[in-house]
Amino acid sequence: MTLTPTKSKDWDASTLFPGIEVITDPVQVAKLSQDYHTFSPVLQPKLAGKTGDVVVRPVNEAEVLRVAAACVEYKIPLTVRGAGTGNYGQCVPLHGGVILDMTRMQEILWVKPGVARVEAGVKLAQLDKKAREIGWEMRMAPSTYRTATIGGFIAGGSGGIGSINYGLLGDRGNLLALKVITMEDQPRVIELRGDDVQKVNHAWGVNGIITELEIPLAPAYPWAEIIVTFDDFMTSAKFGQTLADADGMIKKLICLTAWPIPTYFTALRSYLPDNTHAALLIVSETSLEPLQDLVQQFDGKITYQKSAQDAGKGFNIAEFTWNHTTLHARNVDSSLTYLQSVFPPDKNLSLVEELYYHFGGEVMMHLEFLRIAGVAVPAGLQVVRFTTEERLNEIIHYHEKRGIFIPNPHVHILEDGGRKTVDIAQVKFKEMVDPYGLMNPGKMRGWMERT
Repeated sequence: MTLTPTKSKDWDASTLFPGIEVITDPVQVAKLSQDYHTFSPVLQPKLAGKTGDVVVRPVNEAEVLRVAAACVEYKIPLTVRGAGTGNYGQCVPLHGGVILDMTRMQEILWVKPGVARVEAGVKLAQLDKKAREIGWEMRMAPSTYRTATIGGFIAGGSGGIGSINYGLLGDRGNLLALKVITMEDQPRVIELRGDDVQKVNHAWGVNGIITELEIPLAPAYPWAEIIVTFDDFMTSAKFGQTLADADGMIKKLICLTAWPIPTYFTALRSYLPDNTHAALLIVSETSLEPLQDLVQQFDGKITYQKSAQDAGKGFNIAEFTWNHTTLHARNVDSSLTYLQSVFPPDKNLSLVEELYYHFGGEVMMHLEFLRIAGVAVPAGLQVVRFTTEERLNEIIHYHEKRGIFIPNPHVHILEDGGRKTVDIAQVKFKEMVDPYGLMNPGKMRGWMERT
């Protein structure tokens, strides 16, 4: 069935959602209709002016069911959002309607050794703090973990700090269960477990309103933060690969930034000498001694170190890594943008070296090491000096021709970014739970092109 959005003048939010918080102020609605797609000069004009009609903030499952039922009855598009820290326009509504803000559903239902059950609006930092009370922590989190919600991370994220150990969110075992509410004539509550969670995982909220999640936890370690600088970038890259491969060393973050990216880290500049390349690391304090030996082996220099006891004091090194790197760069020069790339396994890092020298300052190398199929590989979030969309596509194609996977951050269609193919299971699930196509319409190619 094809969506024909109902005009906002045909329905009244206060009548449809009595007793539920509704925001109608145009400035607030516009603000809550956005995310960080502005990192992309390609997405900015395409999504400019796209806003919802109202924002609705439920506090429990019963209120979500009421919102879903009303939207189905009046055929109102519905776009779910958390904190809006995504980068692809996932929560930007293309057809107006209701913005369903889940940030008031913040209950941590329970935490047990190795697993937690939470509502979708729980902030990642909030869950991490609670889990640490019993010696556990989240397996992975984005650099925005202080503000991001768990529902938003699962619906729109893919990995992050901790992925060097546990891979990506889509890997089997990194998400145990989901509770979703459907957008049928009679909305239902459905629990998905095991492999069935992939029907909703990283689906941008197109096929079910996530209300609860059950996620596995990792043992918590006393994490130290370290900055190491190198005179040569490829030496720093090989240091990162060696650390990533060192199974006996416990680490959580290996981030490498080529000069001049360190110049964008204003708060860190005193630890980043001119013309040096920086490794930003989080490792267990029990691994500090072997780390010092590894740094010496690669002629690096430790310029900063914070103990686990001092965690929370001053800056947090994680907030200069992953896509926070892009944020800091753009705060200095708003013409900059970024790429996302995953390099094939290669201990010699030949492709990294080729691209580093080929593009020079046009595509500044930023690597984050993660584990894919049991192998530690570098993933790039390169900082790009943008000129034209055509040139950006040339850069992307140059990478792809060399076997480098590009989850394109400059598109707003689910399958055109990291998936590259239509997930038939997700489309079939949407046909069941969202037969009118009301959920985040216009974002799922498989739905729009189905026969």
